[in-house]
Amino acid sequence: MNDKQLFDRMSETLYSAVISDTLDELGYRNQVMRENINPIDPNWVVAGRAKTILSVDVHYLPADPYEKEIAAVDSVKPNEVVIGCTNESRQNGLWGELLSTASKMRGARGAIVDGLIRDTKKILELGFPVFATGTKPVDSQGRGLVIDYDIPVLCGGVLVHPGDIVFGDRDGIVVIPSALADEVFRRALDKATRENHTRNELLEGRTLREVYDKYGVL
Repeated sequence: MNDKQLFDRMSETLYSAVISDTLDELGYRNQVMRENINPIDPNWVVAGRAKTILSVDVHYLPADPYEKEIAAVDSVKPNEVVIGCTNESRQNGLWGELLSTASKMRGARGAIVDGLIRDTKKILELGFPVFATGTKPVDSQGRGLVIDYDIPVLCGGVLVHPGDIVFGDRDGIVVIPSALADEVFRRALDKATRENHTRNELLEGRTLREVYDKYGVL
């Protein structure tokens, strides 16, 4: 299946916990971002390839404060998820309505920012999934500067490489190394199916021990 089909199916059938469990089983136990990065709409689910952007705090007005920010967003490709690394800035509102609109029109599936965002009412109306640590109505000009993109970044405590697969929902954000994508999807789908059977049999009155021994999931 192509990327769109893969990410659509992941969004419809998987969830962050089952993906995290699958990565644990494969020995990748540090792939979940910090718990303070959350969707502004708890019903949003996002899955796509990482489009990394790196911003740093500044305390002056650069001559062209948006140069690389504009270049980064204009280079977004379909089925990517923007990963905005701000090094957990508390002064910079990196992301907002216009970047969300531009990214959506380029085919992005969402954005994950390890810092603050603004324009949440407009982003909600746009229906573009954005995850962040909080909100602050400040412009990035003179507070933060995009210095690079399409490079490895540390976002939410996880090293994210361009092209890695990122999955986020209300429980958290998981990063799947690109080389493991097919195996993780296959294993996670199998585990989700077994969890569904487990839930159904628990609702029928079977004991936890009975269904665990049968399906091996908890």
